[in-house]
Amino acid sequence: MTITRERKQELIGSFQRGENDTGSAEVQIALLTSRINSLTEHLRGHKKDFAGRRGLLMMVGRRRSLLDYLKRVSPERYLDVIQRLGIRK
Repeated sequence: MTITRERKQELIGSFQRGENDTGSAEVQIALLTSRINSLTEHLRGHKKDFAGRRGLLMMVGRRRSLLDYLKRVSPERYLDVIQRLGIRK
């Protein structure tokens, strides 16, 4: 359910905007998407995990806020991120 260190470094490396960038909106969205996908798989097998479901909804809301910010600030970066991650608009 947690993201491994190697997977996190791989996501940061592919979505970072500069050499030392680890906190840009793109990186945060990619990390949240990875966590959302793993938690979604967990909830498919554990249907009564309501605390996990609440955490999932909070992560989805946080990702939505970051995507709205990115769309407002830089629409071309927004379109690039959603296309690369394969998420809906």
